[in-house]
Amino acid sequence: MSTLHPAADAQAAATVELVVSELVTNAVRHARGAAGSLCLQAKNDSITIDVSDADPRPPRERTPDFTGGTGGFGWPMVQNLATAVAVTTRPSGKTVRAILPR
Repeated sequence: MSTLHPAADAQAAATVELVVSELVTNAVRHARGAAGSLCLQAKNDSITIDVSDADPRPPRERTPDFTGGTGGFGWPMVQNLATAVAVTTRPSGKTVRAILPR
């Protein structure tokens, strides 16, 4: 993130990294190995993260598994960290968009 002018502060950069990691991990896990994509767009006041995959099912909230077996923490975390979240579905897959403050 150091190439942004002005650069994102450390907390904003860590939040972007966390949300990207969560969305990409979910895409890999749930799209069953099909192709996906990641697109980041920086604006003066926000960073938009788009993660697309080949599974048309939208993310769903699950009861968190505190024993570490099935997760359930990521989707609520993304929704809490982002100022806006949108899911666009199509027959061939979906795109999850999260907009974070910069």
